[in-house]
Amino acid sequence: MHVAIDGVRLFTRRVGAGPRVVVLHGGPGAHHDYLLPQYDRLATGRELCYYDQRGGGQSPVDRETAVGWREHVADLEALREVLGGGPLTLLGYSWGGLLAVLFYLEHPDRVARLALVAPAAIAPEYRAEFDREFAARMAAPEIVAAREELRASGLREREPAAYRKRAFELSVAGYFRDWRDARQLTPFRVTARTQHAVWESLRGEDLRARLRASPVPRPPSLVLHGTFDPIPSAASRELAGLLGAELVELPVGHCPHVEATDAFVKALDGFLPRV
Repeated sequence: MHVAIDGVRLFTRRVGAGPRVVVLHGGPGAHHDYLLPQYDRLATGRELCYYDQRGGGQSPVDRETAVGWREHVADLEALREVLGGGPLTLLGYSWGGLLAVLFYLEHPDRVARLALVAPAAIAPEYRAEFDREFAARMAAPEIVAAREELRASGLREREPAAYRKRAFELSVAGYFRDWRDARQLTPFRVTARTQHAVWESLRGEDLRARLRASPVPRPPSLVLHGTFDPIPSAASRELAGLLGAELVELPVGHCPHVEATDAFVKALDGFLPRV
């Protein structure tokens, strides 16, 4: 169903029953579908509330609508009110993890619990390190060879759907410890304007000073990070330290829900509230 918020219609999806957990997808400009089906395994004993953030998925906006980080935080606050108010338990993946941190910094009294999975980095130097590492991975000989093979295969003309799926897999291969695991990720699309606008709105932002000054005690928090993630592990370790969070590291890349599903579910199921 869609929820009307400040002139924007956000697509929402709820699954399960029990204490509510609001799930924040990555991107920016993506949609919740690529977290499925694995994230739904966390719906036992709790309700998961997904939504497609403004400017992505089934929550499109026109080109005049602002889609920077402040608008995303405002949407989440408005959604909190629609859901009945009260502090939120937030489960954020990638950019969604950074969005959860931004929401906490803007509204510290409205966060009950933070679960951050492979969160986007809180400081510019870590984001620049990610850009370099991801570019290097995508230039790896085996990935370059696979792209060349696909281009020469004639699959685009013979089976367009199969071609698009393979092209998608190769476009995200650098996120994985083993690039061939990309075939297990549910395909998704990113709205480029939204992605660009969010990162532009965060240009130069270093959240560490704000986190150090945030209220104590901080909400119970967990940071889950893959040791082969192109986002540097140091970024999540520093974030965990600033939040006083439990840190779980798995020997995977950027998609622990795909690469180590059972370990991912076990870590989060033990942390998130449930009946």
